[in-house]
Amino acid sequence: MRNGSIFRIAMWAIAGFLVSAGWGLYFATADKANPIEPIVYGFIYLTNPVAAITVSYFDFPRGLTWIEVENAATYALLGLFMETIRQHYRSLRISK
Repeated sequence: MRNGSIFRIAMWAIAGFLVSAGWGLYFATADKANPIEPIVYGFIYLTNPVAAITVSYFDFPRGLTWIEVENAATYALLGLFMETIRQHYRSLRISK
């Protein structure tokens, strides 16, 4: 794996961490008197899939730090998947 690939995978992981941090900041500053719209939870389920599944099906408390770490790992795996597809596609395109 080349340095560019590792850099792109790290960028995916950083993006996942920042997405979780953004949602944490949103909920920390949200007005507790007003209910949160259901569309917000839909966006959370799309952007934090592992955290959404574990919160929905398992009832154990986790802090924001663990949610950020697991979301960063999820995005890193997604980046690894995308990088594998990219390299495979590139080798197919070069061999033609």
